[in-house]
Amino acid sequence: MLHSRRSIRAGYRLMMSPPAVLSFLYAGLILVGAALLRLPLATVATISWDDALFTATSAVTVTGLVVVDTGADFTFFGQLIIMLLIQLGGLGIMSFAVLLLSMLGLSVGLPQRIFLREELNQTSIADLIHLVWLILRVMLACELVGAVLLASVFVPEFGWPSGLWSAIFHSVSAFNNAGFSLYTDSLSGWSTNVVINVTVPLLIIVGGVGFSVLSDLHRQRRWGKFSLHSKLMLSGTAVILFLSVVLFALLEWNNPATLGQLPEPVDRIIVAWFQAVTTRTAGFNTIDIGSIHDSTALMFISLMLIGGGSTSTAGGIKVTTFIVLILSTIAFFRRRTELRAFGRSLGLEEMLKVLALGMVSLLTVMLGTFVISISHDGDFLDMVFEVASAFGTVGLSRGATGELDSIGRLVIMVTMFIGRVGPLTLGFFLATRAFARVRYPTSKILIG
Repeated sequence: MLHSRRSIRAGYRLMMSPPAVLSFLYAGLILVGAALLRLPLATVATISWDDALFTATSAVTVTGLVVVDTGADFTFFGQLIIMLLIQLGGLGIMSFAVLLLSMLGLSVGLPQRIFLREELNQTSIADLIHLVWLILRVMLACELVGAVLLASVFVPEFGWPSGLWSAIFHSVSAFNNAGFSLYTDSLSGWSTNVVINVTVPLLIIVGGVGFSVLSDLHRQRRWGKFSLHSKLMLSGTAVILFLSVVLFALLEWNNPATLGQLPEPVDRIIVAWFQAVTTRTAGFNTIDIGSIHDSTALMFISLMLIGGGSTSTAGGIKVTTFIVLILSTIAFFRRRTELRAFGRSLGLEEMLKVLALGMVSLLTVMLGTFVISISHDGDFLDMVFEVASAFGTVGLSRGATGELDSIGRLVIMVTMFIGRVGPLTLGFFLATRAFARVRYPTSKILIG
């Protein structure tokens, strides 16, 4: 009987794919976080289970969309729980588990390595432990330096206890691309502060570029020896950042509700830089997002859907996916049979994965917007913006979050969850591998 039970459990573990296991782990962490946030010790006044679950989901998925005021409605204990959920969500549950096992001197078995490979989006289980320790070192170093720099702004203004806690909280939130802030207007009170506008964006960029790229930078340190992924990610990030800063400045330069209210051109450039960086991956803002032009809102939606890098704390379809989609389009019009970049070519498997990711992402955003539009009678652009922000785990909002009903909140929570665990996880969770037993003759269809 005992042998039979063990066989059943072993068979069940084999049936559960790594993406499914990771999804359940993240869901479990969200439920635990919601229960902790419901404790009387965590809030100034009792909040509903709905509010607690939404906040925990937003924290674990490192999104930043809120339905209650983080700084006003949660006590220090509640804010600490939110910060820990952000840290675990950004670092990754399996990464944290592997670090814990390593620090306790316990061996990390093959099953744990397989789950870790899936979580970090790697193709091999080799050097995974080294990558996890690199992630931990980079995370601690960046968050420590960020907290020190931010403390130089917050401590003189709020005193040592409040100022130091604010610096630590915002440093963790920024590096993990979460966008949670202790202030109602996010960081708008320091829209032209040089320290804030340098520290927070740099934390976001380092956290969002991807730990695989950081590992490549640490090992190689020469452009010619970087992997193709690192070259695409670094060059793509630089181009997108430059274009987003320039476009945002041009679109909002004379808007009296955003950049137009700043008298000095240098201040407008500073704000444009900050907002362009945070829009792709984090939800901090130094202007009123609800006051931006519709054209700017559409640009923000595009940036949020693109997101940051693979194996990072950012969401979205990822920069490399976006680049491969562009390369595929160029290859089609040039009648090439393969994709080329930096002297390397990409195989059919990568192209199919990118197409699947793009389609699942598009359907997720469209379906989420459709359901919310049924239950919520509001501005359509605001609803699309909200869903895109949730999917990209960004956290920016045009004010629609607090107006959502129960169905709308559920849609946003599911969208945030899919955005964090990865859109393709949904497909891997539902699909099974099948080998073709019969081959059919090829044919052609009319396209376009």
